[in-house]
Amino acid sequence: MKYFNVAGPCIEGEHYMIDATERLYDELMELINSKQYYVVHAARQTGKTTLLIDLANKINKEGKYYAVYCSLENAYITPEPEKGIPVIINSFVMALENHSMPNHDKFLEKINFDDYANALGFALRNYCRRLEKPLVIFFDEADCLSENTLLSFLRQLRNGYINRSFAPFPISIALVGMRNIRDYKAKIREKQETLGSASPFNIITESLTLRNFTKIEVENLYRQHTNQTGQVFEEKALELVFGQTQGQPWLVNAIARQVIEKQLKNDYLVLITAAMVSEAINTIILRRDVHIDQLLDKLKDPRVQKIIEQVILGDGDSIERISDDYSYVKDLGLIRDINKVIEPANPIYGEVIVRTLNYNEQMILETDASFSQYQMPKYYKNDTFDMNLMLQDFQKFWRKNSDIWQNRFQYREAAPHLILQAFLQRVLNGGGDIRREMATGRRRLDLCVEYLGKKYPIELKINYGKKYLERGTEQLLQYMDILGCNEGWLVAFDRNVEKSWEDKIYQKSEEKEGKIVNIFGC
Repeated sequence: MKYFNVAGPCIEGEHYMIDATERLYDELMELINSKQYYVVHAARQTGKTTLLIDLANKINKEGKYYAVYCSLENAYITPEPEKGIPVIINSFVMALENHSMPNHDKFLEKINFDDYANALGFALRNYCRRLEKPLVIFFDEADCLSENTLLSFLRQLRNGYINRSFAPFPISIALVGMRNIRDYKAKIREKQETLGSASPFNIITESLTLRNFTKIEVENLYRQHTNQTGQVFEEKALELVFGQTQGQPWLVNAIARQVIEKQLKNDYLVLITAAMVSEAINTIILRRDVHIDQLLDKLKDPRVQKIIEQVILGDGDSIERISDDYSYVKDLGLIRDINKVIEPANPIYGEVIVRTLNYNEQMILETDASFSQYQMPKYYKNDTFDMNLMLQDFQKFWRKNSDIWQNRFQYREAAPHLILQAFLQRVLNGGGDIRREMATGRRRLDLCVEYLGKKYPIELKINYGKKYLERGTEQLLQYMDILGCNEGWLVAFDRNVEKSWEDKIYQKSEEKEGKIVNIFGC
């Protein structure tokens, strides 16, 4: 029985899988046939390793080239080239054995490890002389190499590349990892102001990225399970999976695995519904598997903060799309840029980003007895939630604690938004949900609180003056139209330290276009 894989590369015959080469095959073969050196980059667990192994096997079967997949992960902790280059060489020897390459036992002949600045290049030239077909190499985890090991590695590849007309050398090499080529450069330049005139990067002709699954590919992947077991995913479940994941391969597999193996205990007679998918998504968010933890650990990086903070605030004007920081965060898979709007790469990541950044605050709020009062009957009116009362209490909390709480945050600029969401999250854990709409270019954050079947639209905005409040009201009305609601809430944070709290804290209600708009100043 095949199953949905969430750990390591997918293996044909063992896992449900989409042929990884279909997502990038034509582009890669064009580069290989034209004897190019290039970069392939994509976010963690998008199928890079599966792609490389499949492609190497396919190339070897076709017989025109020899192809080798080699992971450089073992060299991660060796920044010194005198130690790192031998690790890379030994990793390549193991890769040759794995692919049953001819003369693999001769690769280390006459090699001088003490001459680490030339050892790898010498070994590759010597080995290529023994081959009757050109050699193609896929170096996976290339971006894990650090400092001078990376520089020596690239310089030896460059030297072999430019001298290919005199001595045999691999005709095509791919450097594969999470980072684009500009981040390889930045990584070395952190400690070296210049790389000299002979840059090792000028042999890279192109940088490609591995896309996510399309909606059709997600459906095809799940259909493999249906064909094997007879278990069906209802259409709404498929739509929810794609909508929440945007085809991110690990998430697509993780949701299916959670529903089938954990929730249904492999009972294949049960129809898989959207409600089951929603439950699985919530579980994955709360459980924070290794994939999500590794990705969100990047939130501590100041380069990531520069971008994500503006995404939370909705301030697209502050993000320079030509900057290395923007490209880096996009390459990590944390954001996407759709129709000139920068937003989290998918709704699941957006939810986890906010929960990660305000997690400590949620826990502290939970221990405060005053917040448990929101579960008491006096706060309900005809099975609805008293949002006005809750925001009044938040105003009191914000006035008393804003300075202390803002200082807790690395993301200080987005602190008001994050603290209010932490406040809401702890209140609503008794039975409500928050849906977040984060996207730069709109200068606000949309929230939809869902409690006991009713929707409560909330607009969060930084108050820079009257026109911003007017624009916030217009945006809230638009959001209310989308949700089909007749009442909404605008929370405007005033960051002007010269204003008194008496001027900042206020509440008023207005009727606009037949709808009620409640405005809370903070």
